[in-house]
Amino acid sequence: MTQPALLGGIEAGGTKTICLIGTGPDDIRAQIQMPTRTADETIPDIMAFFRERSVELGPVARVGLASFGPIDRDPLSATWGHVLTTPKTGWAGADFAGAVVRALGVPVTFDTDVNGAALAEGLWGAAQDVADYAYLTVGTGIGGGIVANGRLVHGAMHPELGHMAVPRDPETDPFEGHCPFHGDCLEGLASGPAIEARWGHPAYDLSADHPAWAMERSIYLCWRPI
Repeated sequence: MTQPALLGGIEAGGTKTICLIGTGPDDIRAQIQMPTRTADETIPDIMAFFRERSVELGPVARVGLASFGPIDRDPLSATWGHVLTTPKTGWAGADFAGAVVRALGVPVTFDTDVNGAALAEGLWGAAQDVADYAYLTVGTGIGGGIVANGRLVHGAMHPELGHMAVPRDPETDPFEGHCPFHGDCLEGLASGPAIEARWGHPAYDLSADHPAWAMERSIYLCWRPI
């Protein structure tokens, strides 16, 4: 019987990166988690994981790469595989997918981290019996992946749900936002770094009755992504 091909997976988030090798969610042969530092620091560590594990497990046949964005996922673009202008230090312009192709010599499928998570929910998670759904994430960044009729929605690039404008009254809320591009978009008001910038402490240090959480709820009630 033919053995299923080994596949590689890379999920690069704003805070941490996870790499794995396996044939599916029930057959993970190797996995590692590392902090997402600059591209020059993180990408070599990713490649080292795959090279070292390939000695023991054999080479992977292809890699799925899901990255924080914005990214260029257009295969006809001269900058396919690149991370575009991003607030993540040391990543703007990085040829992420290209580095994986050159290092491992295998096909790479490239999309956003939230789109990768949305697909996974449809294949193995909470959206297995649903054709139309949205996946939302709230953390270091805020984003979402939209699936319509079983297919990811991309448009000219990919949905940037976290950078949608949120109604704000500067008289009652003078905080101008933390997003370097839009200031007071949803991510600029309610992401992890925005919470820390507003209150002077990271979210995990705030008590359950801290006024930050009532403000977070009010921000999300004003957000209408779909």
